[in-house]
Amino acid sequence: MSDSPSINEQELEQAYADATVSNDAAEEDSLNLPPELQEFVSKLFGLARSGGTEAAGQLVTYINAGLSPNLTNHEGNTLLMLAAYNGNAEVVTVLAQAGADINRLNDRGQSPLAGAIFKKETAVIEALIKAGADPLAGQPTAIDCALMFGQQELAERLKAL
Repeated sequence: MSDSPSINEQELEQAYADATVSNDAAEEDSLNLPPELQEFVSKLFGLARSGGTEAAGQLVTYINAGLSPNLTNHEGNTLLMLAAYNGNAEVVTVLAQAGADINRLNDRGQSPLAGAIFKKETAVIEALIKAGADPLAGQPTAIDCALMFGQQELAERLKAL
């Protein structure tokens, strides 16, 4: 494993199990937004989570109209993180192509690539690797995740990047 602080498999599983990837803004932030905007933001995060061609197309349309591809919810999860965590490789790909930060960590220090490895989302892993994701980003790193979950071949592949 890397030189990062050690975390065991049980701690990692708990960290990901505890991670909520909700669509909602923090309550204190929501109070300052008009209801229509709250609804719109919730819709955007819902598109990232639901995936598919239609969702990917809608998100790109919004990004082309000025939406930040790095829109982040109250837990530090970007649209890309939600798409990765929910197994939506097509959305991950279009967000990466639209300029989303593929290595942006959430508030728990987790990277989209490590999250995809934890969730065993092969298509998302491939999309993130193709987009240039850093296997050493976050804690634990994607390499650490692969090793913890017995994916030695993937860990070796990530080390070679």
